[in-house]
Amino acid sequence: MAFAVIAHYTCDPADEDTVRAALLKMRAHTLTEPGNLGYEVHAEVDRPGGFVLYERYADRAGFDAHAAADHFDELIVRTVRPLLTDRVVTFAQVL
Repeated sequence: MAFAVIAHYTCDPADEDTVRAALLKMRAHTLTEPGNLGYEVHAEVDRPGGFVLYERYADRAGFDAHAAADHFDELIVRTVRPLLTDRVVTFAQVL
């Protein structure tokens, strides 16, 4: 069963360009992962520093492999997360 991740990230508007660049690099890497079915990055229109990610994987194992990848550590763990002021992540089964 397909597995989805919906992430809401908020950073200081001064860090928005750095976060945006890292998320777009992450998207390029993620789309090449065997278990990935889609990775969309959205900038919130009326909220500076707000981002929404929608990710789909073939299954939970596909997401787990994604989270264990070197590019996840570099771009999300070490670059994006330290700049966030808020982060809400929802895991869901695709119906």
